Amino acid sequence: MAYPLQPITLTASTTLDRDMHQGNVLNLSAAAGLTITLPASAGTGDMYRFFVLTTVTSNNDIIKVANSTDVIQGTVDIAAAGGVAGVTAGTTTTSDTITMNGTTTGGIIGSYIELTDASTGFWQLSGGLIASGTVATPFSATV
Repeated sequence: MAYPLQPITLTASTTLDRDMHQGNVLNLSAAAGLTITLPASAGTGDMYRFFVLTTVTSNNDIIKVANSTDVIQGTVDIAAAGGVAGVTAGTTTTSDTITMNGTTTGGIIGSYIELTDASTGFWQLSGGLIASGTVATPFSATV
């Protein structure tokens, strides 16, 4: 069953459901952080849009793949809040997790991530993260 497209606010760790979450804006709203698990990639073209509605003040906002086969490929722009200069951070061939810590790796209100199910085994990434201090990569291989 397809649900109408509308913003969905997530306040706790969630494993995404294609029918319910794809195509919607997914607002991350947990100051204590949360973990989002994507569905396994299958080349469906489904898009998941994440918007940080509440700045992370402890722990992390984490977005990760469902299995050890899937990877996330692409770039995000990261800039300090109120700053003009920033960096573009690219994934590696093994990146499967995005961690926003509320400071150096993004997660300040207004940060956003878009992930598209591009092909079996691959999530295509784009986005813009708002950080503070000296910015650092939000990408790792943890799954």
